[in-house]
Amino acid sequence: MKPRIILIVVAAALMCFGFVMIYSASSITAMSSSSTNYDPAYYLKRQVFFAIAGIVLAFIIGSQDYHLWSQRLIYTLYAITLVLLAVVFSPIAGQDAYGASRWISIGPFTLQPSEFAKITVVLMAANLASQYYDRHELDGATFAKRLGVFVGVPLVMILVQPDKGSTIIIAISLLVMAYLAGMDRRLVIGILVLGAVGVVVMSLKDDYSRQRILTMLDPWEDPYGSGYQLIQGFYAFGSGGLFGVGIGMSRQKYSYLPMAYNDFIYAVIGEECGLVGTLGVLVGFGIFAWAGFRIARYAPDMCGRLIAAGCTSLIIVQLLVNVCGVLGIIPLSGKPIPFLSYGGSTIISCVMIVGMLVSVSRSSSLPETDYERSRRSWQMARGDESGEPDIDGSFVGTPTPRSSRYSHGSADYYGSAGTPRGRRSLPDDSARDRSRSDDDSERRRSFRVVSGGASRSGSSRSGRSARSSTSAGRRERIDLGPSATERLRGSSSSSRRSTRNNGRGDRRDR
Repeated sequence: MKPRIILIVVAAALMCFGFVMIYSASSITAMSSSSTNYDPAYYLKRQVFFAIAGIVLAFIIGSQDYHLWSQRLIYTLYAITLVLLAVVFSPIAGQDAYGASRWISIGPFTLQPSEFAKITVVLMAANLASQYYDRHELDGATFAKRLGVFVGVPLVMILVQPDKGSTIIIAISLLVMAYLAGMDRRLVIGILVLGAVGVVVMSLKDDYSRQRILTMLDPWEDPYGSGYQLIQGFYAFGSGGLFGVGIGMSRQKYSYLPMAYNDFIYAVIGEECGLVGTLGVLVGFGIFAWAGFRIARYAPDMCGRLIAAGCTSLIIVQLLVNVCGVLGIIPLSGKPIPFLSYGGSTIISCVMIVGMLVSVSRSSSLPETDYERSRRSWQMARGDESGEPDIDGSFVGTPTPRSSRYSHGSADYYGSAGTPRGRRSLPDDSARDRSRSDDDSERRRSFRVVSGGASRSGSSRSGRSARSSTSAGRRERIDLGPSATERLRGSSSSSRRSTRNNGRGDRRDR
């Protein structure tokens, strides 16, 4: 099966499972809030609407060659991304929430530009790396300058929002792309270590970032304050056990677990579906990663290979950042799980990433398998409209429905000239048919019964010829006589009859 099909099926399955979990985790909150009109399906309806919008954009992206987005339109996309990232800091459209300015308020909707900037940065980095490592169109100095302008500037704008989670996700994806492009492994590891140290230093400078690190180390130090959300997530995992309490039966979603349908939806999955459900989610994303990197492996050029690898890394790294934060392994980042958590910008960008992977896959070619090589070695006879094969002696021709076929034994099989129906009468057909009939007659004359068969006019069983008859279909049938079993039975019964007759004759003589 093609990796593209597996990728689409897995992404659709994760998204549908996300719809179920969003409804389960948000229904209680929506029913108790006047801002949602007390509609339990409020968040589900919005998520479905955003998913449909993302599918439309993904279809547009996937139907075009990825070189259109990574080369011809890349600078237009870059300019749009910079404008959106700059609007976040404006007092007109920018919206502050949870201590950061990451959203643009557009009527009843909010847009998070950093989610879409991730795709633009990956496309730009893939284009620059392809020019430097593959096509050798740039020297080292020019490559470094363009990398700082077209990749570094968006990263800095995302970092100062501040959005350290998105910055970490993009940076790790870029390192994966750099390693696949051919950058020295030691240089990649050095950049990774320096980046990790820089993130820690910047986190310790901010009060809320430093508090997240302390909460990760000991959430029970402030169980009703900064550690409350993480502890309630632990309770959700502990209540789920192996198989969970059942979908829709969560207790933590009753206002105990904040943001249960967004950042902490993985904890709700753990409570309702148990350890099996959480591991199933990881397996699903593992299959997604396999399909994405498989597409990257067979991409036609380095640009497509880096785009596929970078887009796949964006999804997988964001998953790991969220899951590790909910489990208390790393500080909480506020990044949702792709395809599962509620969020319009997140679901749209994730589906767009799937569309970009499909675009790369449509231009890729998988390696030839052993079965395909064996099929390529076959030689098939090409027939015309009447079904006459080009290769003499081959019966391969144009497929014919069963109702239009003639049996060789029927009278309709032969035309007026003795030529089978459905065949063209070629100039040498008559000579060919005569030679074939002569060969058949010669074979019949040379046939003789060695043993068995029906005897004619009292002849012995070892007669030299067998009886023949002509059927209604003008074919001669040869009667080979009784079968071997019948002959054995006949010989034994005749010997017994002859023995009995001899005994009677002897008694009469006496």
